Amino acid sequence: MNLLDLKHYLTRVKIASLANLCSYFNCDSDLLRQMLGHWIRKGKVKQCKKTSNCGVKCTQCSTLVTEIYEWV
Repeated sequence: MNLLDLKHYLTRVKIASLANLCSYFNCDSDLLRQMLGHWIRKGKVKQCKKTSNCGVKCTQCSTLVTEIYEWV
């Protein structure tokens, strides 16, 4: 996997959680965060903010699931 593979996937699906990306690319979350950081700095990807209700009731979601990225 490289930066272009990540770009092609995100342009196709538009929005994905870090867990989805890790599963799809069979890759470590830290490596994906670094690669996503490249596209964030270029203004092509944004990290979506959690809603105000997230973590209020159960706090059982993994951060990999609640860390969402969107191709803009």
